[in-house]
Amino acid sequence: MDILSDSAERFLAATAPEHTATQVEMAALADDWGFPISGPEAGAVLRLLARLTDAERVFEFGSGFGYSATWFLRGGADAVICAEFDEEEAKRGVQFAADGGYADSVTFEVGDAMETIERYDGPFDVVLIDHLKGRYADAYRAVLPKVRTGGVIVADNITRGPIDFGDLVAHFEDGAPLPDPEVDGETRGIGEYVGTVRSDEAVETAILPVGSGIAVSTKVE
Repeated sequence: MDILSDSAERFLAATAPEHTATQVEMAALADDWGFPISGPEAGAVLRLLARLTDAERVFEFGSGFGYSATWFLRGGADAVICAEFDEEEAKRGVQFAADGGYADSVTFEVGDAMETIERYDGPFDVVLIDHLKGRYADAYRAVLPKVRTGGVIVADNITRGPIDFGDLVAHFEDGAPLPDPEVDGETRGIGEYVGTVRSDEAVETAILPVGSGIAVSTKVE
């Protein structure tokens, strides 16, 4: 299901920020590996959120080799903690950071992001959730107390990716049940996440149809 028209997609791509030299290399590796990255359209929003929150500390659930972290750094973030389960992806991220000159600003933590967040105290200014879709809501609940008031939590793959967007539309528009977790855990996980943040009075949430679709939740209490 197409979310935006072809002309809208082309317009967003044409007006998105240019990649840095390091990001060009990252995008090439993503193409080579068949690895999904947020792209400059969504990256521009991550950069903007870091700038608007005057971000000092960022935490990522699922970082790959750190592509999204580079956008937070471009927005002025002081430090990004990159929790990544895949050791090879994290190693590439460390190398990119060293080659790109920002190694002092990123920390790669290899392992389960849900266990990693338990070892870190807040406050965080920005959080990115981009790991297993069935664990999005759990990640949100785990990190929310560590996000400062005025901070933001961003979740990726809300409208595109390993999900059935039609099922999500039917759920939120008509009340259709979400898929069984044994059949389509990814779509169910995204649906549960969106339902969780929409019903939580501690945050205000907007969904932006850029990249693979991102949900941006600002902590208000």
